[in-house]
Amino acid sequence: MSRLIEWLMPHLIVVPVLLPMGTAILMLLLGDTRRPIKAVVNVVSCLLGLFVAIALVYWAQRMGGPQAVGVYLPSNWPVPYGIVLVVDRLSAMMLLLSSILGLGGLLFAVARWHKAGVHFHPLFQLQLMGLNGAFLTADLFNLFVFFEIMLTASYGLLLHGSGWPRVRSGLHYIAVNLLASTLFLIGVAILYGVTGTLNLADMAIMVPAISEGDRGLLHAGAAILAIAFLVKAGAWPLNFWLAPAYSSASAPVAALFAIMTKLGIYSVLRVWTLLFPQDAGVSALFGGSALIWIGLATLAFGAIGIMATQRLTRMAAFCVVLSSGTLMAALGFGQPAVTGGALYYALGSTLAISAFFLLIELIERSREEDEKPAYVSELEMDEAFGYPIDLVPARDVNLDDDETALIGRAIPAAMAFLGLAFIACVLTIAGLPPLSGFVGKFIMLSALLNPAGLGHGVGSSPELAEWALLILLISGGLLTTIALSRAGVRYFWAPQDRPVPRLRVIETIPIGAMLLLIAVLVWQAEAVLRYTNAAARGLHDPKEYIGTVISTKPVPSPTASGEGGLLRP
Repeated sequence: MSRLIEWLMPHLIVVPVLLPMGTAILMLLLGDTRRPIKAVVNVVSCLLGLFVAIALVYWAQRMGGPQAVGVYLPSNWPVPYGIVLVVDRLSAMMLLLSSILGLGGLLFAVARWHKAGVHFHPLFQLQLMGLNGAFLTADLFNLFVFFEIMLTASYGLLLHGSGWPRVRSGLHYIAVNLLASTLFLIGVAILYGVTGTLNLADMAIMVPAISEGDRGLLHAGAAILAIAFLVKAGAWPLNFWLAPAYSSASAPVAALFAIMTKLGIYSVLRVWTLLFPQDAGVSALFGGSALIWIGLATLAFGAIGIMATQRLTRMAAFCVVLSSGTLMAALGFGQPAVTGGALYYALGSTLAISAFFLLIELIERSREEDEKPAYVSELEMDEAFGYPIDLVPARDVNLDDDETALIGRAIPAAMAFLGLAFIACVLTIAGLPPLSGFVGKFIMLSALLNPAGLGHGVGSSPELAEWALLILLISGGLLTTIALSRAGVRYFWAPQDRPVPRLRVIETIPIGAMLLLIAVLVWQAEAVLRYTNAAARGLHDPKEYIGTVISTKPVPSPTASGEGGLLRP
């Protein structure tokens, strides 16, 4: 296995971009009347993408060292003139997370949602292409290109299923993201004017040599670019569009959207650690204190939003805001140990929120079902599951006024699945033990509050920021627990005489798989933390990343090599 992956490298790096692009083209050629075929093609493509992402994670981990870096030159031009794709531990991890959410959302959509509008499957693949390309690119202009591919696809996916709420929130979503894209271009233009390059590794080399007269312009360009990223990350006060958009999107689309805010945070983290590392002199960790306080405000806003709403879909959208705020605040301290814990937290919280969006669809659908027989004689596993067999009360059992057993009443399998999945999502999102949300928060706080971390933050009052994060993490988790528990009582305990819901097996598989992965994160916490800590160390000490990218040479032509084929880089 390892030999095969080594043989395929570095060409394996470009597959997460080419595979969804080719799949989207193929499905457009198939036309609008072959949805079953397109669904099969889409699922197969997502499975292949998942295997490729797993292979890249395996390769990054097997390389060892402070940072494993693989470089691919699609145009075969020398750095920094051509397009450059780079995979390291962080980008490979984000590719894997994107692939999991994409496959899960697609399996859920195949049951019914993919029939609600045209071009769902090509748009879904283009969305994955934009996400994967943004995680892999190593220059700012192509980051903008992949962002726009992702956003263009998301405009169509958000409107999938039609309806006035989707149209209204979609218009706001488009307007805000177009404004953010304009800021993105302005920031890129300023940075290019100051440094003379768009390649991030080359730009990182240029930054220390910037004259004092141009340093203010450098900081202004970086700040404008950061605003564009923070809009996409759902940072307060720029996140007023997020809750309406995410809550009105169809369930599989919202589940995939859960990673889009993480892409904004990834972009901030990547650019920030490359251009303003701790050894960057007067520009070291520029903007770190602002990132901390924006993150804390976003965290507080998300917690208040969860408490203030009664709709489950809006609660899930504010959970996205809560997760983004937690990550922004933690990453702003610029400490590798905190960043490692934040990356671990990002894995669990993103999986939980994505599963929560899918679960809400099933919960709310069960409330809208017409009256159905309360009991059936067998399980219909091809279409649904969840009806218990033999629910006749036994003799000598206390009965209520309606002659219904007070004890010993069986819980339908469908309701048991919904209830247990809801509890798992709540525990992870709120950061309660024993699931991964608690582990991630505990690691972040331990890294901040131990003797090596306390008092070594960013800004004029680092201790205040650290204690503020501690208080908000605890209070935010408490408010989230109260709000979601209140919703659970309303949806699961309060209803009376509600028919047992019918759940399609294909819709429950992605939810169960995501929750199982959250359990694996806890079971293999030590191994996952070794990976995320190594990724964090590579981020905060980017010398190897920069050196590997800059030193990569184009593949010699057959004439130059003197052989009949291309030389491998």
